[in-house]
Amino acid sequence: MEYGPIPWWLAVLFVAGGLVALKLSAEKFIDGAAGVSRRIGLSPFVVGMVVVGFGTSAPELCVSVFSGLGGRSSLSLGNAYGSCICNIALILGVATLIKPLKVSRSVSLFGVPALVAISVMSCLLVASGSGFSRADAFVSLGVFAVVLPLYCRFSGGGQAQEAPAGRPDSPVWRDWALLLGGLAFLLGSSHILVWGAVETARLLGVPELVIGLTVLAVGTSLPELASAVISARRGEHDMVLGNIIGSNLFNTLAVVGLAGAISPFKGVSRHILARDMPAMVALSVSIALFALPGRGRVARPLGAVWLALYAGYIALMAFQEMQ
Repeated sequence: MEYGPIPWWLAVLFVAGGLVALKLSAEKFIDGAAGVSRRIGLSPFVVGMVVVGFGTSAPELCVSVFSGLGGRSSLSLGNAYGSCICNIALILGVATLIKPLKVSRSVSLFGVPALVAISVMSCLLVASGSGFSRADAFVSLGVFAVVLPLYCRFSGGGQAQEAPAGRPDSPVWRDWALLLGGLAFLLGSSHILVWGAVETARLLGVPELVIGLTVLAVGTSLPELASAVISARRGEHDMVLGNIIGSNLFNTLAVVGLAGAISPFKGVSRHILARDMPAMVALSVSIALFALPGRGRVARPLGAVWLALYAGYIALMAFQEMQ
């Protein structure tokens, strides 16, 4: 996505207004998601995985698909897998620091193991000698089509839930309006905020490479970050994990699968194979270790470890790319 030059005062306005709009739209989005989960009898994790996780991954989908159309496989794969790393190390790390997360039994028994298995499968497909072919892409899309309804059936069945005490039951149309409208404004405010931040960095003389590795890399994950922070503050623990797991499943299976179906990936960057994909698998395994049945809790120290690992990953990536 290209961000053209704008006046300095407009860049400042975009940053300030984008931050305010991001917070407000994330709050309304989570309100709508929680209301819809009660209406249709799905667990907050499933709604977080399907609606929040997939919906907030729209920027990654656009970037990867258009990169695939342009034959830029490294950019397409790097965007998808880099977002998976950001989702766990940065976003889940921040959310855990705000409030330790409780892990439900269905998440520990199905959601997290599925994430680990699919991360490993994606690495094996991309690391094969022939690159990522259309056949590999259709395998990814087929697995996505099976895993999603399977988990919804496993975890989300049941009757519509009661509204929490002290919170009046809102009209159906209002919940859906908050959900869809909040998502639209969440994506729009993220775009405005990143545009303002990119132009501010340019005006301050920050190199384009640094902008790409920091502002734009995190920028496409702002919707997930905003929704995860609001969910954590409100104690919607399953929605936080659903957001992260859903977004990563969507990135590794649907985003990479669609981009690969459009234009098969050949000559994958060695940095993706040796740095990004192992980091994605290791971070997925780290969730599994703390989400095992009997533990059921992700504590604040792990959030601090994830953030430190993300800082080290960004430093390593900047050093390698500048070489």
